[in-house]
Amino acid sequence: MRIGQRYEDTADPAVGERATGWEFAWLDGRHVGSEPTWSYPTIARALLRDAGSLLDLDTGSGELLAELTPLPRHTVAVESWARNTPVARDRLAPFDVPVLTELPGGEDEFDVVLSRHGRLPASDIVRLLRPGGRLLTQQVGSDDLAGLNHALDAPPAHRQPWNADVAVDALSAAGLEVTDVREERPPVTFHDIGAVIRQLRDLPWQIRDFTPSRYSEALARLDTFIRLHGGLTVTAHRFLVQAVRP
Repeated sequence: MRIGQRYEDTADPAVGERATGWEFAWLDGRHVGSEPTWSYPTIARALLRDAGSLLDLDTGSGELLAELTPLPRHTVAVESWARNTPVARDRLAPFDVPVLTELPGGEDEFDVVLSRHGRLPASDIVRLLRPGGRLLTQQVGSDDLAGLNHALDAPPAHRQPWNADVAVDALSAAGLEVTDVREERPPVTFHDIGAVIRQLRDLPWQIRDFTPSRYSEALARLDTFIRLHGGLTVTAHRFLVQAVRP
C-alpha cells in the first residue's frame, strides 16, 4: 500500500479531523517541542494586573484567554475563523467576554492588547490602545518548522520574512514605542510519520498543497528516516514583542 493511501485511510486519531483552536492533545507522546524561555501567560498576567480593559486578538477557541482570569472588567476577544468563533463564545461566556468577528471600530479603548500567534495590525492596535496602553504579542516566525518543508522537498511556507525585526519596524512606524524584544528557535521532534501528517493538516499554511497522496514518496522516505533515527528534529520560530503607545 502506498504511504499516501495508508494515511488517508488510517484510523489513527492523529490524522483525523482538524483541531479546533490551538488544542493539540493528539500530539502527546508523538511530538516533543521545547517552549521559548519566556512565559507568555506570566507576562500577560503581569500586564493585566492593573488593567481596566483588554482586547485579545485572534483568541482561537478562547482557551488561553480563559486561563488568564481574572480578566479586566471590560474585555473583548476577536476571532474571525468560523470554526473557532462559536467555541470561543461558549468558553468565554462565563466570564462575560464578547467574541467579535471583526476588530472594534472605536479609538483609545483598551489598556492592553494581546495577540498570541495572531494578527498584528499595527495601525489598528495604535488606534485601539489608550495613551500609555500596552501591546504584548508572541508570534510564529516565518522560519517555523522549515525543516519539515526541507525534509519533504516542499517549497518554503512563507515568501516574505516574518521575524522580530520586521515586526518591530512595523510597530515603530505606526507610532508605538517598543520596550522588549525576544526571539528564539526551540527544537521540535516528531516521533512518527502520523504526527507529521497531522501537523501539516492542522497547519495548512506550512505546506499549502499538502496531501498524503501528493507527498507519498517524500513521506515514505521520511518515515524510514524516523524509524531509523527515532525521530525528526526541526526548529520552531517564536518571537515576543512588547510595546507602549506614547
